[in-house]
Parts: sequence; C-alpha cells; structure tokens
Amino acid sequence: MNSTLQNESTGTEAGAEKQTFVMKCGGSTLAALPESFFADLRDLQSKGTQPVIVHGGGPAISDNLAKLGIETEFVNGLRKTTEPVLDVVEMVLAGSINKQIVRLIQRVGGRALGVSGVDGGLIQAKPVSNHAEIGWVGDVTGVNAEIIQGIVEMGYMPVIAPVGVDASGQRYNINADTAAGAVASHLGVSRMIVVTDVPGIMKNTGGEKKVLATVSVQEIEDMIQTGEIYGGMIPKVRAAIACIHGKVREVIIVDGSEPQILSRVLGGETIGTRIIRMQ
Repeated sequence: MNSTLQNESTGTEAGAEKQTFVMKCGGSTLAALPESFFADLRDLQSKGTQPVIVHGGGPAISDNLAKLGIETEFVNGLRKTTEPVLDVVEMVLAGSINKQIVRLIQRVGGRALGVSGVDGGLIQAKPVSNHAEIGWVGDVTGVNAEIIQGIVEMGYMPVIAPVGVDASGQRYNINADTAAGAVASHLGVSRMIVVTDVPGIMKNTGGEKKVLATVSVQEIEDMIQTGEIYGGMIPKVRAAIACIHGKVREVIIVDGSEPQILSRVLGGETIGTRIIRMQ
C-alpha cells in the first residue's frame, strides 16, 4: 500500500496531507441517526479528516428475507447463508443500505462513494471453518487498501458494504464488525470508532448505572459471566470486540445521537467506552 493516509489514532504521518479514521455502524443505527451526525461527518471531511465507513444491515436483510418467504437461521450469531440468502444479503448491503447512507451524507453536502467488498476485490475472503454448517459466510483474507486510498484521494469518504469475494468470484457474507476491523488493520489504523445507540458499556456502581471509560477485553468477558453485562448489550459488546483485529488495538463505543460525537472523540474528549486489547 502506498502509505498516503495519516493514522488518526496516533498522529503519525507518512507524507500525508489527509487523516483517516475507520467507523463501523449498523445499517439500522445509521438510518436512525439525526442529520447533525452526517453534518459532523461532512465537517470532518471538509477539514481534511477522511472517514472510512463500514456498515452492516442485519435487520433489513431479515425483513427482505421474510418478504420473500426465505427462512432466517443463525448459527452462533452468524446468519446461515445459502445462495438465495446471499442474493438478498448482497442486494440489501451493497444496494439499498449502502446507497441510503451515501444519500444521507450527500444531502448535507458531504462527498461519499459507496462500494462493496466485491468491487475491485476490495475485501478478499475464504469460507469460515464451519462453512459446511453455515454456508457462504467468509473470513477476510485481504483488503485492497489502495482502492480505499484512491477514493479518499479523490475527496470522497468510502462507504463499504461487507460482502467479500474470492479468486474464483464466489461471494461471501462477511460479518460487518469483522470486516471493519480488517479494513482498519490493513489501513494501519490502531483505533476505530463503533457508533451505536448506547452511550457505552454501563456498570452498576452503588445502585447507579455509569459508563465505563475504559475496559479490557478480558474485563468484558468477566462482566458477561457475572451478569453485569446482559441482554441486548452482549451482542453490541461482542461486535465491538470483533473489530479488534490485527493492528487495531482499541475500539471506542459511542452513541451516535450525541452532538458532534465523532469530532469530540477525534479531538481527544473522553466519551463513550474504550475497549482495549492488552499486550
């Protein structure tokens, strides 16, 4: 990779004029965010900080499968992906969700370009180890960072749908969190932001729920075991952990409805929860 992207998380520079950061968000979460969130993305872009967005879209996929009478089945949290399911996955992720996000950014004056992991072999994949049970679900084997770099150099923020492809042209359904972590790692970003609808990881302290500023992966596992993290928070936390991949050392969980949340995080404000991978 021709390293012209600046690492936002460390401030290190390799002949770059532009900074970059990777943001992961679920498709349904992004669609529910206020216009001010996308205005914040636009303002960051206009100041030379380039967002790279990796999105999901699970609920929309399930809705479309239901409309088509195709059964939704999950195995250990991953969608069982037959060829008919894969058609819908690609249609929703690379089609409606991806273009909706691009429209929301462009509506406020931002510049965005939507791609899927299939385009240009952006996300290379192989079958997961239990593919006989789960179907066309993929693990990421490589990311063509030069495509992302080229989009950024043209002045657009990449909006990436997590559909992968192998050398034979076979498509794969990629978990969005796994894809985001791989994209960040291949770009050399050590920190990434996960935008959710919660303020961070909460813990009961003296009968009052407080957001944990920093927590390690092991501490999260311990809190799940003790029941301190429970219910709908478990998948959100596990999703954030899945982003800690390769060079990515920490993930920050934030509430996207907070005013100027991205600018505040990138400016160094302590907000949300930092999940760190210990040495």
